[in-house]
Amino acid sequence: MAAGDIDQLIANARKAQKEFEGFGQDQVDKVVKTIGKVIYDNARELAEMALAETGMGVLEDKVKKNQGKAKSIWWSLRDKKSVGIIDRDEENGLIYVAKPVGIVGAIMPTTNPIVTPMSNAMFALKGRNAIIIAPHPRAAKCTVHVVNLFNHALKKCGAPDSLIQVISAPSIEFTSALMKAVDVVVATGGMAMVKSAYSSGKPSYGVGAGNVQCILDRDIDIRQAVAKIIVGRTFDNGIICSGEQSVIAPIEDYDTVIAEFNAQGGYYIDDPIQKQKLRETLFPGGVISKDLVGQSVPKIAQASGLPVPAGTKVILVSADGIGDADLLCREKMFPVLVTFKYQDFSQAVEIAQTNLNVEGKGHTCVIHSNNKGHVEYAGKALTVSRLVVNQPCSTSAGGAFYNGLAPTTTLGCGTWGNNSISENFTYKHLLNVSRISYFLENSPIPSDEEIWA
Repeated sequence: MAAGDIDQLIANARKAQKEFEGFGQDQVDKVVKTIGKVIYDNARELAEMALAETGMGVLEDKVKKNQGKAKSIWWSLRDKKSVGIIDRDEENGLIYVAKPVGIVGAIMPTTNPIVTPMSNAMFALKGRNAIIIAPHPRAAKCTVHVVNLFNHALKKCGAPDSLIQVISAPSIEFTSALMKAVDVVVATGGMAMVKSAYSSGKPSYGVGAGNVQCILDRDIDIRQAVAKIIVGRTFDNGIICSGEQSVIAPIEDYDTVIAEFNAQGGYYIDDPIQKQKLRETLFPGGVISKDLVGQSVPKIAQASGLPVPAGTKVILVSADGIGDADLLCREKMFPVLVTFKYQDFSQAVEIAQTNLNVEGKGHTCVIHSNNKGHVEYAGKALTVSRLVVNQPCSTSAGGAFYNGLAPTTTLGCGTWGNNSISENFTYKHLLNVSRISYFLENSPIPSDEEIWA
């Protein structure tokens, strides 16, 4: 691409968005549904492309992710108003009118090069915006292919040309130029890219790093909890930012918990020499190994020289302290868990928070508990935007049919994670809303005495 191509993309988007702004709610929803259906119908082909290009993750998990996100996002958007008057508050004399934000610039991650373009496009188009997608250079082919599929399908349902565009040859230069030219930026990726988005001078939505701490309460079904944690940690070989990172268990149940993990395909490491080998393999020089991100247990075992049995699903390793005391307390984008023991529940929360203070503050934690008081104690104490209860975190924190979180691929982390939102990013963040305010003739006006009583 030439430097002037960004200007042409913007001009194309302006023209398309202006035309699309005239679409009614039913027309808009038809377009949004089409985007999700493209991914659902081509889930396996797109999963194969993403795995071949990035070399990360698990094929069948990617198929499930493509299908699952397409279904859940469309289902959550299908009945939401986003055109014209979207709400009336008769009591307070307010009418809410939805309007587009304009052109959305969406920066893609290498870990989710299929569902993130879909998600961002569905949210943008739900608000009658145009969108320009900047792929990750390591996943450009599959993201460009996805956008081509979108446009082929959109043409059939009468959408304007250039409503969704893509930078075909991505680079830092082009991505930076894009962020400065659009009306709003959505950055899903590493912290450097998110920081760049917030420095673009345009309104931006970014995400923080994940490092999901997992607390096991007393008096739970350990077998069920372990099964859910393994599902969450191993999904797509651990590249999901909301995947479980730790197991924080009661001291008296610790051995039982470890035994259950081993029975369900875990391999537990407590030997100091083996632990150090794993640390050096996963975090060479103290930095996460890009070569092992999203790789399988056998590849990690081979790289570290550890005698991991065939058929192992997840590696567990006992921590040598909390927070900065052990590199393994950081986010691990592999099927690896770090384990801790606690005496009382407040200590479990302290362990989780200390690890979050190193990495992952603002993102997500998960708790397996039947104690409502403990759940709410953790919810009040932990600096996270989501506390997932009794669910596999990697497949639920981003919204699911079985919880009330908004389905998305972009999870805000609040000011704790240097983000502008502390909720799941969705279509409402890509709307401008005008408020019509009527004079309330019979509104009671309190006296000064009442106000300051």
